[in-house]
Amino acid sequence: QVQLVESGGGLVQAGGSLRLSCAASGRTFGRYTMGWFRQAPGKEREFVAAFTWRGSTNYADSVKGRFTISRDNAKNTAYLQMNSLKPEDTAVYYCAAKQGIGSYEYWGQGTQVTVSS
Repeated sequence: QVQLVESGGGLVQAGGSLRLSCAASGRTFGRYTMGWFRQAPGKEREFVAAFTWRGSTNYADSVKGRFTISRDNAKNTAYLQMNSLKPEDTAVYYCAAKQGIGSYEYWGQGTQVTVSS
């Protein structure tokens, strides 16, 4: 069982930056692929970025070049650095974890990110 707790959300002006953190419980953090997702009001949850246990990363086209996912296995923490934020980035951001290539098994409670124009 893995528990995930996000932090770092808030209100920021367009063009600004935020860094989200995802603290994970457990002693096998390094074996998990960590992902970030978001859900805007009235929209479905969408993939943002992932950092696999093997060390590769991938991003949604909408955030490439602006967002960076990273992880610190010694601290059991994943991060999402968000730069050049746009109003359309406004959403609840969720951290997720999975083993293998299946669906994400564990989810955090989410953190609100609001970007004002």
